[in-house]
Amino acid sequence: QVQLVESGGGLVQPGGSLRLSCAASGIIFSAHVMGWYRQAPGKQRELVATMTNGGLTNFADSVKGRFTVSRDSAKNTVYLQMNSLKPEDTAVYYCYAQHTYYKYDYWGQGTQVTVSS
Repeated sequence: QVQLVESGGGLVQPGGSLRLSCAASGIIFSAHVMGWYRQAPGKQRELVATMTNGGLTNFADSVKGRFTVSRDSAKNTVYLQMNSLKPEDTAVYYCYAQHTYYKYDYWGQGTQVTVSS
């Protein structure tokens, strides 16, 4: 059974930082692109960042220079470091895994990030 379990969300002031973690189980971690999407109220889910097993990354333009993504194969965990947070970053953040070849998608349950003073 595939599980993606996020942690690290919460309330932070504008300009602050948060680090999200996603622990994966039930998948071959190295065979999957890992990453993060987010969904704000009334908006569609959008890509935030992804990272291949080889280290190739892809970021939404809105987070470039502020967010970084990394993965730890020993822990089957992907991270999203979010710096210089803005109110518009407020959303539910979902962990995402996609099999590199077969394109099966898996999703976590989501973690709320709220940026507000």
